[in-house]
Amino acid sequence: MTDMRHAPRPAPRRIPGFPVLAGPFSHLAAERDRLAALRWRHFDAEQTGVTLGAQISGVDLTAPLADEVFAELRAALHEYKVLFIRDQPMSAQAHAALARRFGPVEVHPLLPSNTADSALARFQKDATVSGFENAWHHDVTWRREPSIVAILHAIEVPPIGGDTLFTDMYAAYDSLDDDTRREIDDLDAVHDFTHYIRELLPEEKIAELRAAHPPVTHPVVCTHPVTGRRHLYVNRMFVSHIAGYSEQASLDLLDRLCRTADAPEHQCRFRWAPDSVAIWDNRAVQHYAASDYWPHTRIVERASVTGPVPSR
Repeated sequence: MTDMRHAPRPAPRRIPGFPVLAGPFSHLAAERDRLAALRWRHFDAEQTGVTLGAQISGVDLTAPLADEVFAELRAALHEYKVLFIRDQPMSAQAHAALARRFGPVEVHPLLPSNTADSALARFQKDATVSGFENAWHHDVTWRREPSIVAILHAIEVPPIGGDTLFTDMYAAYDSLDDDTRREIDDLDAVHDFTHYIRELLPEEKIAELRAAHPPVTHPVVCTHPVTGRRHLYVNRMFVSHIAGYSEQASLDLLDRLCRTADAPEHQCRFRWAPDSVAIWDNRAVQHYAASDYWPHTRIVERASVTGPVPSR
């Protein structure tokens, strides 16, 4: 019998004429198998994606978690990158209190908030308010100290549609060839709050927001401060350009890097139900809110935890 541990690792090939790979994503194997071997004392976890995502059972988020349970839940978050927990009818106060266990929370400058706690940003979509979050992104990368953890609670969901997809940005970096890694490891990207919304708001409002939240620069490749792993930290929504690159060269590189998020092998998908909760590591994953439920109503609330300045 062949010992597969020593078999040569196959690699995907580029489809002629396109910046798209096809073939085995063998760079996922070690992380897939490592996660499959994990066990937890205070809850059960079932993998939902190959290298990210776990359905958690056995915890109650409606009341404060014991310190040892919270510590293990946070450890699981760093392993699986995103956790899904169903049937959690959290109050606004419980939701915000859970977020504050992870660190300081942000108040979003544009999104409406839950009136019970300003730390909860409310996303309410219906026949008159459309969703524009259906593009891969990390949240609020336009801050000097961006979000490190997000906790999303479903209040009302459509009968079908409105799923959220997540993609593993460690795996995205690992998928790159050596030449691309050498090119990007020391590059910086400029993140601009108004980059994506400039056509949705009046010019005077854009100028006001840009003055209050001027563009910031973050590394294209960051090192996670907890796991020590490298991950891509660029997205099409908030990155205006690569520092030092021409406009066309910047667009070409950003498109090539952002395409790594598009691979289903790097992803998992969550179908919401009322009182479902998703907790994700906003550095390790990007997410995409499918906008396929109009004119039905979808209401979710998010608490975001801010953290250290991203670094190489």
